[in-house]
Amino acid sequence: MSKNKTSLKKIIYGKQFIDQKDINSVKNALTKSLLTTGPLTNQFEKKISNYLKVKYSHTCNSGTSAILLALLSIGVKKGDNIIVPSINFIAAANMVKFLGANVFFADVNPETAQSEPQNFHDCITANKLKKIKAFITMYNGGYPRNIIKFWKFRNKYKCYFIEDACHAFGSSYSNNNKILKIGSCVHSDICTFSLHPLKTITTFEGGIITTKNSKISNKIKLYRSHGIERSKKYWEYNVTQIGLNFRLSDVASSLGISQLKKIRKFLKYRRYIYNYYKRSLHEYKNIIKIIKPELYTLPSFHLVMVKINFKKLNLDKDQFFSMLNKKNIFCQFHYMPSYKFKIFNQIKKLKGAEEFYKNGISLPVHMGLKNKDLLYIVKIIKEIISKQLK
Repeated sequence: MSKNKTSLKKIIYGKQFIDQKDINSVKNALTKSLLTTGPLTNQFEKKISNYLKVKYSHTCNSGTSAILLALLSIGVKKGDNIIVPSINFIAAANMVKFLGANVFFADVNPETAQSEPQNFHDCITANKLKKIKAFITMYNGGYPRNIIKFWKFRNKYKCYFIEDACHAFGSSYSNNNKILKIGSCVHSDICTFSLHPLKTITTFEGGIITTKNSKISNKIKLYRSHGIERSKKYWEYNVTQIGLNFRLSDVASSLGISQLKKIRKFLKYRRYIYNYYKRSLHEYKNIIKIIKPELYTLPSFHLVMVKINFKKLNLDKDQFFSMLNKKNIFCQFHYMPSYKFKIFNQIKKLKGAEEFYKNGISLPVHMGLKNKDLLYIVKIIKEIISKQLK
């Protein structure tokens, strides 16, 4: 029993990291006169802007809210055409559909699980679209790709470029010998982040929208808080448009401020885990392929995604997951192609998305994993592969 101590522990694919400093920060916020949006939220937004080197940062209560606010801020309405990657969490496509716009799914490169500009071109051609309002990219796993190419695509089609960076807080890329953070919006109109507990940093639930455009920024502020415009007199205000209440509280922001201080530590450890898997599974590189970052980028490593040749193993993905589950290892998959959901009811399959859906999985990666856990995960994966190859 003692030999396999680690196997008794349930190893999940993702988990938040909260330390005493985080707890003290939240406790301190609870003693303030304002618990809702106030000075701590303003402070958090400024720190986000400084970290990302972007002009405008706005917090909200979820990554989904961030996407909806982004769409509202550029005036997305019924009948507009929006292209989204077929491999993504459902939030982006859901919010487009919620506004009555037309959702079009682009295929992905099965080797990266991300859409490329060519996939968007193909989507436009296949659906005979004369005009698109916006397209949304998604850095699956936190790996930035094709940003400059997408910026050129945006300029060619005279549309908006929204980065769904729900996985990518802390990721960066290089352009003209400059290191740029995802969220700087140097090569996009709007960027959205999630602050869900499984993401790089957390505010319980929460989201961020960044932009360099003052008009978009002002729209986001209005839509986020009931459409209210404040006057110099604190007791007077005007409502200039329909709005929502998507504000982030000061209590949640206090956690975000504390978590942001640890961002380098978080990114460093996630990179360590990625490299551990890469080294340790190299001997089976013909069976299990770890998705690599694009050159001149530094991912957040929100996920460590791999493609497994299940055909060679005479297994399917469900069987592989079951084998891992029996050993208390709970990997995940990101994501089922969105067009498969009943709400979209799309019959046509996309080749790249289907291939990744069949062969891709996400390995555990979070701050709570110890070396013995990583050793155990790799050991079990190797045992399964070895047994199936006999």
